[in-house]
Amino acid sequence: MSKLRMTFTTGVVLQSISSGHRYGFDIMDVSGLPDGTVYPALRRLEDAGMLVSEWESEEAAGKRPPRCYYGLTADGEEMLATARAKFRGLAGAIADPDAGAR
Repeated sequence: MSKLRMTFTTGVVLQSISSGHRYGFDIMDVSGLPDGTVYPALRRLEDAGMLVSEWESEEAAGKRPPRCYYGLTADGEEMLATARAKFRGLAGAIADPDAGAR
């Protein structure tokens, strides 16, 4: 696993993505973290191999700017498990965006 330092913010960002909140503004909304925290964390996590990203097409975006969607790698899943063990309650802290549809 990476030498990336495990912080609560790192855990929240990983948990948000695991829960289906896969782009920056969505992560900010669900976590309450500001953009100056979320976007640097996403860059560090991606640089460390914990995340992969993919830009949506302009056609899919429509009139808004295209979004960059993030997903966990196997190392990211492992880091999330470590975060959940370190920060009790993290697993239930971020709601699944599709939970209301079930």
